[in-house]
Amino acid sequence: MELKGKHVLVIGLARSGMAAVRVLKKLGAQVTVSESKQLEDLKEKDELTALGVSVVGQSMDVFDGDFDLCVKNPGVPYRAPFILKLEDKGVPIITEIELAYQVSRPQHYFAVTGTNGKTTTTTILYEILRRAFPGKTHVCGNIGTPLCEVVMDENLMEEEGHYIALEISNKQLVNINQFRPQAAAILNLTPDHLDFMPSLDAYYKSKTEVYRNMKDDDLFILNADDPELKVYTDRYPIRCRIQTFSLERTDTDNYVKDGWLWIAGHKTLALDDIHIPGKHNLQNIMAAVSLARSAGVSNEDIADAIRNFKGVEHRIEFVRELRGVKFYNDSKGTNTDATVTALKAFDHGVILLLGGFEKGLPMDDVKAHLGCVKKVIGFGACGPRLVKDTVGDEGIVVDNLQQAVAEAVKIAKSGDTVLLSPSTSSYDQYSCFEERGEHFKSIVNALE
Repeated sequence: MELKGKHVLVIGLARSGMAAVRVLKKLGAQVTVSESKQLEDLKEKDELTALGVSVVGQSMDVFDGDFDLCVKNPGVPYRAPFILKLEDKGVPIITEIELAYQVSRPQHYFAVTGTNGKTTTTTILYEILRRAFPGKTHVCGNIGTPLCEVVMDENLMEEEGHYIALEISNKQLVNINQFRPQAAAILNLTPDHLDFMPSLDAYYKSKTEVYRNMKDDDLFILNADDPELKVYTDRYPIRCRIQTFSLERTDTDNYVKDGWLWIAGHKTLALDDIHIPGKHNLQNIMAAVSLARSAGVSNEDIADAIRNFKGVEHRIEFVRELRGVKFYNDSKGTNTDATVTALKAFDHGVILLLGGFEKGLPMDDVKAHLGCVKKVIGFGACGPRLVKDTVGDEGIVVDNLQQAVAEAVKIAKSGDTVLLSPSTSSYDQYSCFEERGEHFKSIVNALE
């Protein structure tokens, strides 16, 4: 990608936008940032000024400018009027991941997407790969660190052959152009992001973009247990090698048998080496191991990584035990399927904390999996609706998370579990699910 002297518009800053700006400036581009905030209110103000970056607002006249390229922050709606205006003018629109891919030397990309389990799977994959390829393995993408940041920090515009475990969301896949992983997986497809995508069909289709550019020698890891995924991979055919995996069957390429994970016909990992709970985590591990084996990682490195893996923060994360009551932080449970997955990890005595930003997701699936639940407590903007749609008058409704924990403590007996798995996003009272999870942990750790 030739960027010297090109006029590039970056829409939305945050960490990924700023990482894109640094790459663009390094390559000699003329950069304009379109932000809802004023320059004076941006914490990156001094760096932007030093780099000679123009910062403008987001009024429609801004997008009348003569731009050669637009790099869009994933959080910016891809059907926003100003995005459509740029498209009508023929301005190419890409994401920060696409930019990083195009300006880098060839690397080994392992892409993980799906509705749930992306972060856990990507983290496990990274832990495995870094044992096999120390000093040349990186984890980035939707997991928190922008790929452009890795490109700059690790000199990937000059060096090649690094191993990149990349968590990639549908918002990052929408504007993919040339991005091509050597191995990829869609873990599952369940309803989510209906506040961002125009339809569920559009959301599911966006996930298939991860394999659109993959070629014959690349490898796609296909979850044979997900019927929705079969519908969409049939509708949008995969054009590279496929390896199927299943927890339910043994007629797939990768499966569970006799206390072992079998990968491509080889007894690869003993189930006794796995120390994180839940069937969903076994599925995440199988996907990560399948991807790692495609890179030639040894069984010894795989077992060592899995043996030492204790889980990911905010994903059914054990916080503490107090007077026989265990507290778990699943703040990343931002949709109903994630909450159902968390509930499946327990068999009784769960006090479930639900609530947050109203995404309009139906609660039928959660309602069908309340067998282990002792009480439902709703909090935040949509807490009343979630309680009404799950247990009705039998639930408790409070204003905030502090009050929800206080009510849970009153009810809980030794042997019970207090589980924060909100089933929706955090934006009514928090900036992100991490902030919500940290607040929950601070509340719980302050209990006496």
